[in-house]
Amino acid sequence: MKPLTSHTCKLTDEQASTLDAALRTRNWKSRTVPYARFAYESDKANIVFYESGKLVVQGKGTQEFIEFVLEPEVLKQAKLGYETVLNPDLLLPRIGVDESGKGDFFGPLCIAGVYVNESVIKAWADAGVRDSKSISSDKKMAELAEVIRTTPGCVVNVVCVGNEAYNRLYTKMRSVNTLLAWGHARVIENMMGLRYKMNPAPVKAISDQFAASKSVIEKALMSGGREIQLVQRHKAEEDIAVAAASILARDEFVKRLATLERQYEMKLPKGASAAVDAAAKLLVESRGADELAKVAKTHFRTALRAQGLPEPPKTEWRSGKVKAAE
Repeated sequence: MKPLTSHTCKLTDEQASTLDAALRTRNWKSRTVPYARFAYESDKANIVFYESGKLVVQGKGTQEFIEFVLEPEVLKQAKLGYETVLNPDLLLPRIGVDESGKGDFFGPLCIAGVYVNESVIKAWADAGVRDSKSISSDKKMAELAEVIRTTPGCVVNVVCVGNEAYNRLYTKMRSVNTLLAWGHARVIENMMGLRYKMNPAPVKAISDQFAASKSVIEKALMSGGREIQLVQRHKAEEDIAVAAASILARDEFVKRLATLERQYEMKLPKGASAAVDAAAKLLVESRGADELAKVAKTHFRTALRAQGLPEPPKTEWRSGKVKAAE
């Protein structure tokens, strides 16, 4: 495993003072950096503490500095390299599930499942596997997706609901959360069908809690998916298995959206924005309103605007009551 060469964290004023004193005692060379409260350098690392409270450490001596100065003297905790010692659950074999495309007018809904075990997790230590929402480059997303798919011991599955199927399901279910639960449940079922490839067997499946009730996914599971403990929690993407699933789901979404763009010979922007509205209107004008159902999620208000149809009044939830949005 390659040693760290950069690190950032937040410090309190008291911790900053302790660090400043520790660096002075070690005769680190002081230097001037814009917007920094103090900055030091040695032949192995550069240390900058900014007025915002952020500490930045860079250089080949970063890991040594963290383990022998920052953690024991300033933070008063041993964490770097010891995460799995402090929390053994981080190495448990498990399945992570996440989706992409839910908030995108154009393109499908993609849900991915990823199985990880101790060897997979350790293989990704320096790979940069993290929540897809923090990755802005489609190229980087594709590179990480390839790392995930080709890591020995990792098992993956992706279910994509194309736009026509998505719109049919939404018409039937009348709820995005119900549709999401159906998709997550299908992926968990598929992953359990692949458990012969998983060593050791997964002890749980982790998913983001996107609905108020945790029973939404549980009710959608069939017999195979009910054989494993389902854990739903907010910010589930902080778990590396869920983060990996988010990358695979987003990579698949991006590729399928690109295929639609080639097929329709036009740009189909991600998300929901003025650019998306303009593209939807252009599509309707050039190909007809019926084409929307083939490339977009027609329950979005964007579909009404693209066709020049009136939008229903917006509503917002407050204490269980619906009020008209201002």
